[in-house]
Amino acid sequence: MSQEPLRVLLTGAAGIIGTAFWKRRHGEFSLRLADLHTGKLAEAPCPSIELDVSDYAACLAACADIDVALHLAGVPHASADFDAQLLQPNIVGTHNIFRAAQAQGVKRVVLASSAQAIEGYPLDVQVQENMPARPANMYGASKAFGEGVASAFAHQHGMTAIAVRIANVANFAPGQEHSARDIAAFISERDVVQLLARCVTADVPAGYHVVHGVSDNRYKRLSIAATRQLVGYSPQDDGFTVLGL
Repeated sequence: MSQEPLRVLLTGAAGIIGTAFWKRRHGEFSLRLADLHTGKLAEAPCPSIELDVSDYAACLAACADIDVALHLAGVPHASADFDAQLLQPNIVGTHNIFRAAQAQGVKRVVLASSAQAIEGYPLDVQVQENMPARPANMYGASKAFGEGVASAFAHQHGMTAIAVRIANVANFAPGQEHSARDIAAFISERDVVQLLARCVTADVPAGYHVVHGVSDNRYKRLSIAATRQLVGYSPQDDGFTVLGL
């Protein structure tokens, strides 16, 4: 008897990562796409809803009859202003998604954190998954807050919460010039989609977990050793090789 596909709420579905995810994986999961800008989802082969994550009632409705919430929504800019841009989507919205998921019986939430949450570490330090957040800007601080929310809900409510510190999602091409930091933090679209899919499906224990989102770069700003072991991540790309270095 075939198993029903996991019902996955994908917030931020019209963003770069969200779009890559549903385009590549829509046949694997029963996806419910959610975004403020649903016009960008008109051609998607799965249902979509308009969602403002700062609205708790809307989050509660979005999480109904869902197995896993994959929370990508938020403002992703390192220079974003806290009050005008970050407070509602990244702070209030992240709390709303976890609170709504818990209220609706969703057992797993996969949260898009960011490498900006650890940007305060020196560039010659390879950050391990068990190292605490150390942001260097308020965007990174908003992601560190999200990691704290994920930990709190996991421990208080027995949920599985996975914070994915996604680094530099980019389309590199041979001959381009990029900083050493950006190459070491590179993750291709196919690798980030694979990692997120593994976070949705992997058999991991209840509790709070941090995984790192970089490709198999010759030097990695963030270690992925524990990430490989926890969720079975197997990246295919290397930023240095893609650039011909």
